[in-house]
Amino acid sequence: MSDLTISTRGLGKAYRIGREREKSDTLLTAFGQGLAAPFRNFRNLTGLNTFDQDDAADDLFWALKDVSFDIHAGETVGFVGANGAGKSTLLKVLSRITDPTRGEVRLRGRVSSLLEVGTGFHPELSGRDNIMMNGTILGMSREEVRRKFDEIVAFSGVEQFLDTPIKRYSTGMKVRLGFSVAAHLEPDIMIVDEVLAVGDADFQKRCLGKMEDVASRGRTVLFVSHNMGAVQNLCSRCMLLKGGRIVEDGNPGDVIRTYLSAYSTGAETGFSDDNELRETTGPLRFTAGRMLDAAGNEIQRPVSGETTTFELDVENSGVPMAARVRLIFKEKDGNNLFALHSGMSGKIMTVGGRSKIAVTLDRLPLLPGSYRIGAAIISSVDGVSDRIPNAFLFDIEASTFFPSGDYPPRRHGGVLMDGEWTVHTETSAR
Repeated sequence: MSDLTISTRGLGKAYRIGREREKSDTLLTAFGQGLAAPFRNFRNLTGLNTFDQDDAADDLFWALKDVSFDIHAGETVGFVGANGAGKSTLLKVLSRITDPTRGEVRLRGRVSSLLEVGTGFHPELSGRDNIMMNGTILGMSREEVRRKFDEIVAFSGVEQFLDTPIKRYSTGMKVRLGFSVAAHLEPDIMIVDEVLAVGDADFQKRCLGKMEDVASRGRTVLFVSHNMGAVQNLCSRCMLLKGGRIVEDGNPGDVIRTYLSAYSTGAETGFSDDNELRETTGPLRFTAGRMLDAAGNEIQRPVSGETTTFELDVENSGVPMAARVRLIFKEKDGNNLFALHSGMSGKIMTVGGRSKIAVTLDRLPLLPGSYRIGAAIISSVDGVSDRIPNAFLFDIEASTFFPSGDYPPRRHGGVLMDGEWTVHTETSAR
């Protein structure tokens, strides 16, 4: 079809991974392995890109396998999946950063991609020079870059630091500048990875607006994000990846529900060690979590407007240290509602061995419906130690939050607030 911009057939990408070498138990064996090392290294080097001999070899990792789809002009397609599902690898193949091991990719039109922070930037050059260089790398002529220079700078918001070397920029500033250059390429296909999560809320809003503008002109946008709300609002189509394969392709709402349902079997599901979304990098880690009612009884379905406690078991494998806990309450599709942060409440706790940390809401301020909570514990020494985006997944039961017994429609927002209403009427003097 004439409006087909991307077509893949049987796409596969394999990487060779390291294996532990057999250790020598005698001097003679070690001598023999030393003599054979040059030949072994040569064989490994020449076989780096040879994958057809044995798909099941234990030194092969298939990041993508048998991926086939068609994308047409004007489609905005989101890719969702757990960490390691193959999303970023797929975008790198489509961006022609890396070649596929098998299959074919057909692209029609000019491609602009922003996959990693600072791609194509030289740290010693100023922001001004990097705009010129990066625009050229992406395919713009020098005249085209000069013509759009002021727009690029205005969109990025780094005017004040334009003549400062990039190495002195923060991560967020690099992302803003990189996206600004890529967005002004006027591509037929725009490819954007999760890097937008680094920017602040205002910049993310502008980026999403720019992607919507690109799509409205009949061009194609590919978008990877863990923000399900952004995927649902921006995309007209969504694909779910798991283990390097596309397991569902269709309406964003349906695909997101399938993705999230895999992690919604109970309130404690997120605390499992085999949770694919979990990121543990430090000595502090959550071992369990539970929700309690006002009497201290464990509950699975909290009640709107009732006292609810969120209790977390924490284990410290190192020395006692100060820590803070953050809970982010979200709608089931990933839209953030509000956060509880112990540090901002002035509660910096010393955690050692096994501890319990709890926070209580006197009146749970959420409409009846489905929600999830992301939990993170932050060490004063190493930063974020354990992060679980889906720590709690639960439904909220209806109750009497307001004296009238009524609830506002969900389109007015999911958070409930009550206030003291007064009226004062002035009477005219006679």
